[in-house]
Amino acid sequence: MESETEGRHFTVAVFVVHAGGVLLHWHRKLGMWLPPGGHIERDELPDDAAVREVLEETGVEVELVGEKREDIEDPVQLVRPAGVQLEDIGPGHQHIDLIYLARPTGPTDIRDEFSVDRVGWYGPDDWDAMNVNAEVRGWCEMALLDFDSG
Repeated sequence: MESETEGRHFTVAVFVVHAGGVLLHWHRKLGMWLPPGGHIERDELPDDAAVREVLEETGVEVELVGEKREDIEDPVQLVRPAGVQLEDIGPGHQHIDLIYLARPTGPTDIRDEFSVDRVGWYGPDDWDAMNVNAEVRGWCEMALLDFDSG
């Protein structure tokens, strides 16, 4: 079986928007601010992976926001990602990253067990001081615009 550090893997990244901020966490291993996300498990649907990763990494329950056919139930309809990108992680290792937008469905306070991991709701005024990279910042801006207009 292929390891998680080589080959091409499907992953999710979820930009959760609430009250003018986007849910970001400090990724210690990579040393950067990222949205919640991670690998899609074997036999897991991308929608389920996105919701699971947000809950595991931040303690926040969410629903995905995006286009989905509502007029049929079979076959099961999934939320269309806001974007799909191919990211080079290292030599011989890439992620096919499905980018989702979401909103919280319950409490938005970050629980104590997650606050040690530097998780929070951050807006445009915070991103410069945090050194949020251009790619993540672009998705954050798009997510905020989508929620403002929708």
